[in-house]
Amino acid sequence: MKVNRQNIAEVLLDKQLEMIGKDRSILVSDDRWKFNNTMTREQLFEFKKYAIPLLQKVFKFNRLKAETTFESFRQLFGVRIKG
Repeated sequence: MKVNRQNIAEVLLDKQLEMIGKDRSILVSDDRWKFNNTMTREQLFEFKKYAIPLLQKVFKFNRLKAETTFESFRQLFGVRIKG
């Protein structure tokens, strides 16, 4: 699937869930999926390493804007961080 402005949130969500061994089916079956699932700080670092350059490419953002957008995404759709 080609990543574009319309589907980037889905791509990032799928990547985050993939990193913790889940898929989108948990969104339907668990209303508190953001709180009932966790990722480690190392996984978060890897996710950020994936997401920031992708946001820069798709939206033609500078690094600061991509990091700000990533943090907004995490507040809306991010799972809890262990530790």
